[in-house]
Amino acid sequence: MKKTFKNTIAALLLVAPISFAAASGGGDYDHAPIDPRDKVSLQRGAQIFVNNCLSCHSASAMRYNRLKDIGLSEDDIKKNLMFTTDKVGDVMQAHMSPADGKKWFGAAPPDLTLIARSRGADYIYSYLRGFYKDPTRPTGWNNLVFDKVGMPHVLWEQQGVRAVKLDANGKPVLDKHGKPVLVWESAGKLTRMAKDGSVVTTEYDEYARDLTNFMSYMAEPAQVQRKQIGYVVLMFLLAVLLPLAYFLKKEYWKDVH
Repeated sequence: MKKTFKNTIAALLLVAPISFAAASGGGDYDHAPIDPRDKVSLQRGAQIFVNNCLSCHSASAMRYNRLKDIGLSEDDIKKNLMFTTDKVGDVMQAHMSPADGKKWFGAAPPDLTLIARSRGADYIYSYLRGFYKDPTRPTGWNNLVFDKVGMPHVLWEQQGVRAVKLDANGKPVLDKHGKPVLVWESAGKLTRMAKDGSVVTTEYDEYARDLTNFMSYMAEPAQVQRKQIGYVVLMFLLAVLLPLAYFLKKEYWKDVH
C-alpha cells in the first residue's frame, strides 16, 4: 500500500513540471507582468489590438460586446473600437483576407483568439519585444522568439529599431544561447535613448504588457470568475466538508480504537 502511494506521488511530481510548462508556454521567455483584474490595462490592450493587430489577424471567437466585461460601455465600443459597418454583437474579423495574407506574407495570419492559451502570455510578451531588423528576410524583420517569422514589426515606430551586432569580419555576434546580439539603431515613440547608447524601454514594455494582458483575457474571458469560484469551493471543502469527514471518521472507527 505504501509503495503504491509513493509511486503515485512520484508520478504526480513528474507530471507537474510538464503541466506548468504547457500552461506558461514553455521556452526561455521573459515573464509577462499581466493582471487580468486590471481593467484599465485591458482597455488599453483592447485599443492596441484593434488598431494594430485586427488589420491582419482575426479573433473569430471574441465578440465586441464581450468588451463590456472589462468596463467599456457599448457606446465606447462603437465609437472607439469598431468600424461603422460592424455591429456590437459581431466577432472580431480581420480586415485583410486570408488569400491576401498568404500572398503577401507566405502564410495566412493566424487567428489570435486562443494564442495566449496555446503559447502562453510569456511567449506573447517576449515576441512583441523580440523584433529586430534582418535584411535577409522578405519583410526586413526577424524575431528572437520566432526565428524567420513572416510577420513585419508593426510596432517599430513605438519600440524603435534594433539590428544584429556584427564582429570585425562582418559576421553576426551570437550570445551563449546561439541567438544574435542586438544593438539599437534608433529609439521609438515609447522608448528613449540613454547617454551610453542604450535604450530605455519601460514605456514600450508597458505597451506590450497591456496588449499581452488583453490577449490573455481574450483567450479566456471568464478566468477571473473561474478562479474566484475555485477559491469559494476550496473554502467550502475546508470549512464544511473537512470537519464532517473528520467526525464521520471518528464515528466509524470509535469501536476499533
